[in-house]
Order: sequence, then structure tokens, then C-alpha cells
Amino acid sequence: MRYLTKKHLSRRAVLRGAGATIALPLLQSMIPAGAARAATGATPQSRLACIYVPHGAVMSRWTPATDGTGFEFPPILSSLEPFRDRLNVISDLTLPLAYGQDASAGANHTRSSAVWITGAKPEIGSTPRLGTSVDQIAARHFGQDTPLPSLEVSIEEGGLSGGSGLSGAYRNTIAWRTPTAPLPMENDPQVVFERLFGDGSTPEERTSRRRQAASLLDSVVGDIAALKRTLPADDGVRLDRYLEDVREVERRIALAGEQVPDDLELPPKPTGVPDDFEEHVELLFDLIALAWQADMTRVATMMIAKEVSNAVYRASGVNDPFHNLSHHSEVPANIDRLATLNEYHTRVTIGYFLGKLRETPDGDGNLLDHSLVLHGSGMSNSNQHDHDPLPILLAGGASGRLRGGRHIRAGRGTPMANLLVSLLNKLDVPAESFGDSTAVLEI
Repeated sequence: MRYLTKKHLSRRAVLRGAGATIALPLLQSMIPAGAARAATGATPQSRLACIYVPHGAVMSRWTPATDGTGFEFPPILSSLEPFRDRLNVISDLTLPLAYGQDASAGANHTRSSAVWITGAKPEIGSTPRLGTSVDQIAARHFGQDTPLPSLEVSIEEGGLSGGSGLSGAYRNTIAWRTPTAPLPMENDPQVVFERLFGDGSTPEERTSRRRQAASLLDSVVGDIAALKRTLPADDGVRLDRYLEDVREVERRIALAGEQVPDDLELPPKPTGVPDDFEEHVELLFDLIALAWQADMTRVATMMIAKEVSNAVYRASGVNDPFHNLSHHSEVPANIDRLATLNEYHTRVTIGYFLGKLRETPDGDGNLLDHSLVLHGSGMSNSNQHDHDPLPILLAGGASGRLRGGRHIRAGRGTPMANLLVSLLNKLDVPAESFGDSTAVLEI
């Protein structure tokens, strides 16, 4: 039990070391005894993540057979059954602005990721012009009092062209700060780690950092010991768990860095990028969770792959390149393999992330309770480049604003942007419209 005292720890308290600072998670000691949580600045804040997967899904194995509550999880979503109470499947949404007048396959793919959370039509030309994405609208409202307004990460590197006169920016990111300012997505976990905790602003510094024997945590060990002496037992346990998570992420990044030969010249390989897909995914999701836990940022976007990616995910048991397989030509065996790959992606990406959020304490609950996680694709049947109906999930409790366990039918032809308006409102961001929305989807 915490002693009643007028002294309390600042929500912005940090551990300081040589070249680094480590923010702290929300502790009970940050809430003054007898004070209302809302008045302390220590009330858990809702977070937002938008997670994109290209090439649609096999919709017959994604969509639940019944509406409302009590539905049976279809094969692609079966691994998400443990999160039923914090999960909603949203059906019938479409991206009307992702259809183009030309018949270019690449253009349709490019528009898929561009329109998904902007609800805007990408303009043709070397200078990209689209619309502000929903994550950046949220960041303007509740990301300005955190060190990083938002965090953008991706498994694959950028640099892809858009095709058919479209800028590559439309395919390389889903986050747009303004209609003409696409935000680059970082795929190197070490760079993300150092953005959050300091050190290593140049490639040379990052290489030097990787080779150091001392851990970042070791540089603040004195501060850790001094702080723990002032904390009640429960806060000490929570702090230990958080710092163990930081050290574990750092250890895994160091191992990934050791895979990079010192004499490697061509092609250049970013320090700290794992070769293994699942390891890479887990590191980036763990970093997002750490950033949320320490209130370093409250908004994140992630691309599991870029449109037209031909990555091969051998751990799934499917050896076909992703984009090639998505054009299954309606051949049953090809559809079966694509559905297997869809299930794999669901399990090791959004499934892993939801589990991580649920096991991470946050105030009087956990990060999943206090988050909204949008997950899905800008295509449905990618064999036909369809953008209707989209495979979309909405997870998390939004700090009590969203109930789960439902399959929600939006009504055929409902713009994806209608859901985005509702999502903003659930995050206490006032919005009557967004992008090409026609109404607010009641969720």
C-alpha cells in the first residue's frame, strides 16, 4: 500500500546516463495521494496504431459467417480468438478512390496503401499530393505533449516507385503529415531504439554503439538504484519489468547487429535489421509498446510489407512470393496457399502485438485497454484488384470507449473513411467528416 503523501513522482521523470535518457512507465507514485487521476496528468492516455498489410485477403476465410456477437472466428482470424473481448471485425468497407481510370496493376496497388487511412485520391506527377492521414490528425490532438508526436515503422525498406506516373511515396508510407509531406518509415529497430532512448545519430555512431560492451541501462544504473529506494514495492516490481523489457529489446538488437559483417560494403545493410521476418516484426512491435508504456509517443503506424512485395515467408510453409501468390487466378490450390499465408501474417503480426499490449501494465489496466489498433489492407480480392469489401480489424478498448467481441456490418459500399471518423471520435478527437467519408460509422 502506498503511503499518503503530498510528494509524488513526475510523469516526465527520466533516468539519465551518458548520452541517453530512459523515460519511465506510469507508476502509482506519479499520482498524488487523494488527488483525482484526471487532474494529475497521470491518467492513462489512449494510443493509436494503424497496421497495414498489402494484397488483401481470401475474404471467404476472413469474414465471420454471422454478424453481431458470438460469431465463430474464421480460419484466417482463428489465432485472434483469445482477444475476442477486445476485437471487432468490420465488414463491407470500401476504398472508392483507390480505383483508377487506367488499367495498370501497379497503380491500383499504389493507390491501395495511399488511400487506406487518408481517404484522399493520389495525384499523378513527380510531386506527391494526397491528404493528411488519420494517424497524423490524431497526433496533432494528443501527440504534441510527447517527445515524439508519432512513430512510423516498416518491415521493408522504402525506395519503390509508384508506377503509372504516381510517386513512390504513395507506396512507401501510409503516414502523411500534410497532403504534401509523406513521413518516411524506419525499418531498422536500432535506429528506432535510439530515437526513443538517445545516442547514435549517424551510421558511424550507431556502429560504435553496437560494438560497445556496456548496455544503455548500465549507463543509468546509479539512477535506477536511487529511484528504486524511493518507490513502494508495487512500483518497484513494475519498474523492474519495464527495464527488463528494455534490456531484452536491446539484447536482441545487438544480436541482429552482430549478423552484419564489419567488412560488408555492397549492398549496404542497416545495422540491427534482423534477417528473420518474425524477429523483425516482434522487435518493432516491442519498441512501439515500450514507447507507449513510457509515453514517448501515443501514435504509431506500421507497414508489414509494401504493395507488390514479393517477399517469401518460408516459416509459414508457403514458398511462393507474396505478390505473385496474391494473383491466384482463382485456382483452388493457390487460394489455399494464400489463405495459409494470410493466417500466418495475422498470427505473427497483429496477434503478437495484441498479446504484447495485453501483458503490458498501464495505469489501472493494460495497454490494450487504453489503445485503438486498426489493422487491415487496402485490397480485398487482390487477384482482381478489388477494393470492396476490405479486410479490416479494430482492436483495443480505447480507454473504455469501445467494446469488443463483435462482427460489425457497415453496409455494402461504405467508405473506409466513415470508420476513420468514428475512430477519431473514440479517441476524443472531434471530427464530423474525414477524407471521402459520407457519414459516421457507429461502432
